[in-house]
Amino acid sequence: MLLAELTATSEGVRATPARTEKIERLAETLRRMGPDEVAIGVAYLSGELRQRQIGVGYRSLRELPAPATQATLGLVEVDAACESIGAMAGAGSQSARRDALAALFARATEPEQRFLVALLTGELRQGAQEGVVVEAVARAAAVPRDAARRALMLSGDLGVMARAALTGGVDALRAVGLQVGRPIQPMLAAPGEDVGTALERTGPAAVEYKLDGARLQVHRRGDEVRAFTRSLDDITARVPEVVEAVLALPARELVLDGEAIALRPDGRPHRFQVTASRFGSASADAAVALTPLFFDLLHLDGTDLIDRPGAERAAALDALVPAASRVPRALIADAPGAQAFLDAALAAGHEGVLVKSLEAPYAAGRRGAGWLKVKPRHTLDLVVLAAEWGHGRRRGWLSNLHLGARDPSGAGFVMLGKTFKGLTDAMLTWQTERLLALEVARDDWTVHVRPELVVEIAFDGVQTSTRYPGGVTLRFARVLRHRPDKTAAEADTLDAVVAVHAAGA
Repeated sequence: MLLAELTATSEGVRATPARTEKIERLAETLRRMGPDEVAIGVAYLSGELRQRQIGVGYRSLRELPAPATQATLGLVEVDAACESIGAMAGAGSQSARRDALAALFARATEPEQRFLVALLTGELRQGAQEGVVVEAVARAAAVPRDAARRALMLSGDLGVMARAALTGGVDALRAVGLQVGRPIQPMLAAPGEDVGTALERTGPAAVEYKLDGARLQVHRRGDEVRAFTRSLDDITARVPEVVEAVLALPARELVLDGEAIALRPDGRPHRFQVTASRFGSASADAAVALTPLFFDLLHLDGTDLIDRPGAERAAALDALVPAASRVPRALIADAPGAQAFLDAALAAGHEGVLVKSLEAPYAAGRRGAGWLKVKPRHTLDLVVLAAEWGHGRRRGWLSNLHLGARDPSGAGFVMLGKTFKGLTDAMLTWQTERLLALEVARDDWTVHVRPELVVEIAFDGVQTSTRYPGGVTLRFARVLRHRPDKTAAEADTLDAVVAVHAAGA
């Protein structure tokens, strides 16, 4: 298949807001791919390189050669070029990478160049996230969606699942099983309003501390241990203390789910950025000690546990892993007990709690009612400084908001970051009209506005940032509501944001 065909599909998917039409467009393209193209195609259609990263960023793409007049690039050729570029290292590699990139782009037409730039920079926003692509694969292969989702969960690889579905059908999907050493997609928690409401949904539950650490999935076969991040990257070499702890367990084969977290001498957690510093590169600061704390056991000595109830998996975990290496957990049936446990978690410096059904299996890669997360919500009133045009189903609306806090000196506003989360269609419609009325300048993607519209923003915490002038940014910011009743002079100051950071949030 030519890259031009995939580019046309991507443009068509981006142009339609209808999910069903997106799925059908993707499925039609998938049906025409050869077996050696499927893994590449589904990666590109979901907005990622098959290699994830190849050392190419915005700076490398500033000056492109003139585009080709005819489409000749095949998917396999593009993938091979990316593989080669990503493997370049050592003396002269920067120049070689630049030359190889120029050669690739010289063979691409103008639409293909635009597609490749978006793909390489992670900016391919076409409204075809992984869930949509999974449904398209199921439709193209005429297989049940649940079979495709489960195979993806167990393989941890969209390309593996798609190739199995499109070349072997449902039998090939069902043959995909958990393999020790191959990471699976982690089960995710849905938001819960409060512990009482969460318990109403789960019934008596296991309530455990929600740590602000780094998600960690650990596989062991004999004396070989491999550790994977939430995004399934292998970081074994960076976490020797995790390897040591897992090798000490009385088992030959296992798969554990948990967190790695940097703790102070008093047992309270460091800020998330301290933990994250150990995952940035192979030369990360090993002086920052990590403590592995596990909360689930998915496989033990030849037996898969992912389909077992939560209570059974917890019992197996307790029998294998010492308490000092487990996330604190209690069986709780009533709201007052759960609230007391939440208060204890917060007092210990953690984010909140997870309320986990005793009956639910391990539904990897999905957010469902089996796990619910409950944590306090911080809010600030901030000012919109600019907004970016939306993509996919948000096309035509101003969506991604640039958020600012008041400068305490009175010298304007200090940008803290961006968010497009939390906005309903009604909110998008209203804010687009309002922000266009406040417009002072624009470029291809962004409308800059007079700083007058106040928005109430919820966020999970504040972290240090060199990207923004105030030196801090918000974690997981989302819009709760517009505040046209407030003036910009009533918005929160940068000092208020810094105070939240100083308090450890």
